[in-house]
Amino acid sequence: MKYKISLFLLLTTVLFSCQNENEKRLAENAKEAKKKEAIFNNINKGWTFLDEPINEISESQLNSWTEWREFNKEISEKPRKTIGAFQKKSAAISKKAMALNNNIPAQFNQPQIKSRISILITKIKMLDLFIHLSTIPDDKVVFLIQEINKELISLERQMDKIVEKAKIPKEQGEEDFLRMLDTTRAIPSSAPPLDKNIPKVE
Repeated sequence: MKYKISLFLLLTTVLFSCQNENEKRLAENAKEAKKKEAIFNNINKGWTFLDEPINEISESQLNSWTEWREFNKEISEKPRKTIGAFQKKSAAISKKAMALNNNIPAQFNQPQIKSRISILITKIKMLDLFIHLSTIPDDKVVFLIQEINKELISLERQMDKIVEKAKIPKEQGEEDFLRMLDTTRAIPSSAPPLDKNIPKVE
């Protein structure tokens, strides 16, 4: 009889401990799900990219730049429902941003545009890195989206400056003057420069 009572008490203790473990696990899962939902909501709220050109002039000039159009199309489409969708979108945006270095229109193929594209690509890669971490720092992701928007504005403003500058008519002789300032066009000297301090041999 004592053996049966001991066995019964042991089984009851095991059942209660298993039940407590299950309740503890369920509570942890609920807490984790709530945390993930908060991260998703924060990213979903902050995921807004500037996809409209700030000036019609540069927009008309950029129609021939396929990579730019595809990049803007990619950032204009907002993902839905899951963090996984945001991760896929981030990877796609990063890929399209890398392509911006290709086929830059001649008018915009200048150091100030290229440097802004490089900064933009760097920030997009950082966004892609942070959103793929196991514990996503949602505040950093939202901050980087704002930084990317600032870089987009900077890039578009620089494009507008180039377009506006190209519209200013050049004065007579200005083209020749600029050509003379171009050191890459200078005629190389084959003879070494004469030093007045060296005595002449006759």
